[in-house]
Amino acid sequence: MNSSLRDAAARLLEDARARYVDDPEASAQLEALSRRLHEPLRLALAGMVKAGKSTLLNAMLGERLAPTDAGECTRVVTWYRYAATPSVTLHRRDGEQQRLAIHRDRGRLVFELGAVSADEVDWIDVGWPSSGLRSLILIDTPGIASLSQDVSARSTTFLVPEEKPSSADAIIYLMRHLHASDLTFLEAFRDTAAGASQTVNAVAVLSRADEIGSGRIDSILSANKVARRYELDGDLASLALGVIPVAGLLAESARTLREDEYAAFKELAGLDRDDRERLLISADRFIRPSEATTLSEERRRGLLARFGIFGVRLATALLRRSTPTSTDFAEMLVQHSGLNELQQFIREQFRTRAGILKVRGVLDGLDQVLADFPRDDVEQVQGGIERVRATAHALRELSTLAQARADGLPLAPADAAEAERIIGGKGTSPTARLALGEDATDDDIRVEAERLLARWRGRGQSPLTERNAVEVCRVVVRSLEEIVSVLPAVAGSSDVVFAGGPRQSAS
Repeated sequence: MNSSLRDAAARLLEDARARYVDDPEASAQLEALSRRLHEPLRLALAGMVKAGKSTLLNAMLGERLAPTDAGECTRVVTWYRYAATPSVTLHRRDGEQQRLAIHRDRGRLVFELGAVSADEVDWIDVGWPSSGLRSLILIDTPGIASLSQDVSARSTTFLVPEEKPSSADAIIYLMRHLHASDLTFLEAFRDTAAGASQTVNAVAVLSRADEIGSGRIDSILSANKVARRYELDGDLASLALGVIPVAGLLAESARTLREDEYAAFKELAGLDRDDRERLLISADRFIRPSEATTLSEERRRGLLARFGIFGVRLATALLRRSTPTSTDFAEMLVQHSGLNELQQFIREQFRTRAGILKVRGVLDGLDQVLADFPRDDVEQVQGGIERVRATAHALRELSTLAQARADGLPLAPADAAEAERIIGGKGTSPTARLALGEDATDDDIRVEAERLLARWRGRGQSPLTERNAVEVCRVVVRSLEEIVSVLPAVAGSSDVVFAGGPRQSAS
């Protein structure tokens, strides 16, 4: 991120803490904002009951850690963050904290709440030495639209609180089908999480994608077509940056594949074609007694529970074509699950923007503290917040991107699509912004950026361009200028004249 932007936010927090040193409650909130500013991106997983949130979280971690069965622990907001040694801390609603013993059942954590009921728990904090948590804090939330209003309210209160900014920086929203309640929640999250700076910071996941095609080998292809239709839905497009189908169960099991499972799939792949097809015709047929395979009914039930009928069919099909190592085979399954596409999206849209998303959340939180604890001597802090929002180009990009998603940009369709891409709608790397291949050289990037600069400067300076379109052009030009500013200097080349004044580093 732009370190100067983070430093500016940190200075504002320090200034505010000096003014509230005699107020313990306000000081505690400011201290929490300071921690948030310097910790990894907070990425929450939300969705209706049984959408597959915990399963997807485990797949992202590459470890069967989060509990997935319905129980007390799945009714509580649970944070997973990196720690050198494992720890589980229960935070009660009354402010008390309690360390829990660490128990695992077949790999998954078991939270033994003891005499404490889920209704008394605010959240659970899990520290775990997982490499997947070094750059992300993953937050598992209870199901929305649960039969229990209390359970549903926990997610809503955490992600879309009425009186303060959301505690999450971005969200993965899982849905099996697009329902009105999905749109309602995403709209509330956008309005709450975006705050004064505005942005769209959610991605929709078409979860359990293998079920869309009834477990057929081409199920993910069918799910991709459904996802593309959802992306064209005007209501959803304004609330989520994209829709990605993922077979979460396959992804989780592939990331935790065991050697005995690999051997079992190899045996299934080596069966006579007629025997294999009869065995895989349905989930019920797969676990019936059969003399076609040496795999016991219990072994086959285990494979079905771990991979689903789609995963079993896909695994045997892949092993009929080649005989990779178990490691390569696991990666092949992950590739077919859609998990890689989701993780790439998270890298390009959220992790590259982690700094600015965190600054945005911290500024909104600081705004709320000033409103909740009014004082006469905080005008300088309020003015500093306004200056950062007004001058930080990354925030202007997010605001313009939100405008593009919600209302459209005041440009011709082709120009609007190009502008959205340049300000980071398809990713924040220079190649993504300029629609160049990943193998593009610095010279390729420079030539294309300067070509676009000339065109967008001319458009912004044209007397025929309406005023609201001119503002969009200025944001686009500034984004292009920042791309050029970080390229190695070319001998004899002229300096880029920045529209906003002296050259600044790219965020």
